[in-house]
Amino acid sequence: MKRLGVMIWLWAGCLVSSVVYALPPMQLFVDITPPGGVLTLPAGSYAGPVVIRRPITIDGKGEVTVDGEGSGTVISVEADGVTLRGLHLTHSGDSHDQVDAGLLLAADDGVIEDNQIDDVLFGIHLRQANGNVVRNNRIRSRAGEPSLRGEGIRLWYSMDNLLEGNRISQVRDVLFTNSSDNRFIGNVIENSRIGMEFIFSPDNEVKQNRLVGNTSGIVVLYSNRVTISHNKLLNMPDATSSALAVKASSQVRVESNDIVRCAIGITANSPAFPENIIYLNDNHFAYNDVAMYFYGEKGGHIIHGNRFTGNIIPVAVSAATSARGNDWRDNIWDTYEGFDRDQDGAGDTPHNVYLYSDRLWMDRPMVRFFRGSPVLELVDFIERLAPFSHPELILSDPTPRIH
Repeated sequence: MKRLGVMIWLWAGCLVSSVVYALPPMQLFVDITPPGGVLTLPAGSYAGPVVIRRPITIDGKGEVTVDGEGSGTVISVEADGVTLRGLHLTHSGDSHDQVDAGLLLAADDGVIEDNQIDDVLFGIHLRQANGNVVRNNRIRSRAGEPSLRGEGIRLWYSMDNLLEGNRISQVRDVLFTNSSDNRFIGNVIENSRIGMEFIFSPDNEVKQNRLVGNTSGIVVLYSNRVTISHNKLLNMPDATSSALAVKASSQVRVESNDIVRCAIGITANSPAFPENIIYLNDNHFAYNDVAMYFYGEKGGHIIHGNRFTGNIIPVAVSAATSARGNDWRDNIWDTYEGFDRDQDGAGDTPHNVYLYSDRLWMDRPMVRFFRGSPVLELVDFIERLAPFSHPELILSDPTPRIH
């Protein structure tokens, strides 16, 4: 559906006319839709930006495009109870300060589902928005350096939202700031900078998501009681990154996740207070450079029932005591050399990990390039065979499980 216009100008003393086309404004159709009404438009492209100030439903049936024409946010929702479905939102403005997005949701109890959002700076921005459902949307930022893109989904002071089944790619991050009690379930985040970042955002649930090929995976900062379970974090080999990073956060639960082919599986600091512990239970760490890295002076985390397979280094530390105080129990170690003579499923002797040549690449980061190489394997073998000094104990699992 297009509106025909005529442009007239004077050139070389002659009157010249030219036929041009302009998109019909979506705002006109929104303004004539009554509260509680359903707006179903003919297939085609419509001009934004659009502001919705009454509870309506817009159903594009996958055939309607709203083009922001490079200015501001494509659609802004300021009324509770709005449903947007089956729309293609594209071509937002490019201001980071104004948070130009495909969709701004500044209201409660809305449903945003089955939309395609692309060529935008930010994807979906929830601003003081509560009780919304954001489901089965496809979100992609515009081309460019990852740090110059916007967040695929951004929550700011927003609570009790369900974000489910979305596919997010080539964005900067997915960001939760001062946002609690949200559920992020069954989403895919790929080829972005930080998969997810929680800052001062307690009591969130992250479950059954797939994060692939991002620079970093999930970062939890100053956010208590976050639960991260049954996720797959894959292929994050950047030397400066971690699939999971937790700092200064209490009662975080990391359970039943698969963390595969990453530079570092999880990075965590030592708990400053007894309640600042992390629960790492029943996760699978496979083929990572380092499965777990702990820094600080002492441990205190609960680490039970995890499986370590094919990692170059299963546990690394900033100091010999950083992980020793953790509660290690019932983990499966592919490097365990003991036996289970009584066949109770647990090794007869503890699984001890000592500090050998691992220290080289931690003290000299440039050596990290040689991890897993024959040169470092030789140094490691010689140190184990005839150490120059008695190696320090990093950790002891008293009941290693036999796979």
